[in-house]
Amino acid sequence: MKARYRYRIYPTNAQQLLLSKLFGCVRVVWNDALAHCKTEYLDGNKKPSGADLQKLFITQAKKTVEREWLSEVSNIPLQQSLNDLEQAYQNFFKSCKKERKGKPVRPPKFKKRRAAQSARFRKGGFKVSPASIYLAQFWQVEVVWSRALPAEPSSVTVLKDAAGRYFVSFVVEIQPSLLPQLDNAVGIDLGITTFATFSTGEKVDAPKPLKKRIGRLRRLSKNLSRKKRGSNRYEVARKRKAKLQAKLKDTRTDFLHKLSTRLIRENQAIILEDLNVSGMLKNCKLSRAISDLGWRQFRTFLEGKTEKYGRTFTVISRWEPTSQTCSCCGFRGGKLDLSIREWTCLSCETTHDRDKNAATNIKAAGGYSEAQNGCGGKRQTTVKVAASCEASTRQEFIQLSLFD
Repeated sequence: MKARYRYRIYPTNAQQLLLSKLFGCVRVVWNDALAHCKTEYLDGNKKPSGADLQKLFITQAKKTVEREWLSEVSNIPLQQSLNDLEQAYQNFFKSCKKERKGKPVRPPKFKKRRAAQSARFRKGGFKVSPASIYLAQFWQVEVVWSRALPAEPSSVTVLKDAAGRYFVSFVVEIQPSLLPQLDNAVGIDLGITTFATFSTGEKVDAPKPLKKRIGRLRRLSKNLSRKKRGSNRYEVARKRKAKLQAKLKDTRTDFLHKLSTRLIRENQAIILEDLNVSGMLKNCKLSRAISDLGWRQFRTFLEGKTEKYGRTFTVISRWEPTSQTCSCCGFRGGKLDLSIREWTCLSCETTHDRDKNAATNIKAAGGYSEAQNGCGGKRQTTVKVAASCEASTRQEFIQLSLFD
């Protein structure tokens, strides 16, 4: 399986200038090729192939006066940029033909100068050393190796985010590292007030970085709107806002990584409910709170780590009435309002915590019941059902007929 390792780099001022030139060339080649594809589409022609685009916007473009500065950077990132454009179009075409799973893929867009920038080098265009990395037609850049690479990387991507930070990202082929087998499983119910409630009864609160710093984000957004676009003060205000947004993202990602790793190490099987996150985001009252939690990213982390460490990950249907069903007797009481956090079963008169009961039902729906009977069933017979089936000591009344 393939994994991605990302490290922070700190280029010097001269190296930042060279990286800006590299990012600009990659962006221009992408935008020129995309504009040509759109023109061909409007004229009723087929999209040019990847080889034709590389010949037209790299080989021949370097011979023109307008694009002769493309020869000042390595040719490898320019070719990879057009390869990425070709892959983006293929994903779009497959999505239109219903050959690709997931949400519909939109056509590729033009790259902006102020947005995140990237340039990818394949094998032969870079060399990794113990203290730095060497890129083709570039200098050595110092890398902060927070952990060692498990294998030789097949490609490296140099990134610059909107906050002005630089990273290098490696794609490495790794082998799954299986953890010791365990006997326990856990069902997880995701929520807004409490991020996750486990079937064991434990509740985990999310850091909610956006909620804590929404005031500062609003002030920075208001300050940015007052600046003239393109001026130096606008750029300073934009970077301040981008740094805060990067801090919010890093806080959320760090929490999700730590929680998912802990669950993987403590449980053999993890059962999660399939949530319609994109549909929930259409609720204007809850969209900000849901976006601040990162439900989908949490599920993605669990899926990847269960595959890497040899665990079992199950997703049950979103239509399972986990909040309406009693986890003790199986009685379904009906739909509950979000304000109701505790309720009492009308059948067995057991008082349930809403989230804990839902997490227990999620675990049972995934095939891991809290208590199985001797025959391997997933539920125990309730007291009320058992009493009705037993022989009674009371006198039984028999209805007689006049014609007997």
